[in-house]
Amino acid sequence: MARFGKLPVLIPSGVTIDLTDRSVKITGPKGTVTRTIPSGVDVKVVGAEALVETKNSAKQALANQGTTRSHMINAIRGVTEGFSRTLELVGAGFRAEVRGQDLVLTIGYSHPVTVSAPEGVRFSMEKNFIKVEGVDKDLVGLIASRVRGARPPEPYKGKGIKYSDEIIRRKAGKAAAKTTA
Repeated sequence: MARFGKLPVLIPSGVTIDLTDRSVKITGPKGTVTRTIPSGVDVKVVGAEALVETKNSAKQALANQGTTRSHMINAIRGVTEGFSRTLELVGAGFRAEVRGQDLVLTIGYSHPVTVSAPEGVRFSMEKNFIKVEGVDKDLVGLIASRVRGARPPEPYKGKGIKYSDEIIRRKAGKAAAKTTA
């Protein structure tokens, strides 16, 4: 069994960690991330390190220890560097535009699709690429998946909204099926 959860989390300069009853608030130059601490786990700050400890030796407490440590590392990275996901619009006539905090997509429906950015998430556009940026890794991934879900890529022509690093498996279609029969 891995002992990843027992390793200390290094706190870089410029990042502060505030502990309350059952939550951790991590503040840095790019923003603030708050995480709840699951039961069976305690977080202690000692100098420039944070330690995640279990209250008992239950199997769930050991699992929560490693998960809590990973969430804290992601939060520290988010408030120092930030997270981003890039999506690509593929299709003739597919467009996107940023209006304030909203992303307006024209993607082949009879109406434009609007995706609103919650607090801490920003949209930016460059040609046919949509960039979702923020300090909370979970929230950036959730909003990126909502944008992709508005028009997922289809397997025949590849039209739709896809992650920039996503590979779409293409199907042959009817014409290929007739020649092989």
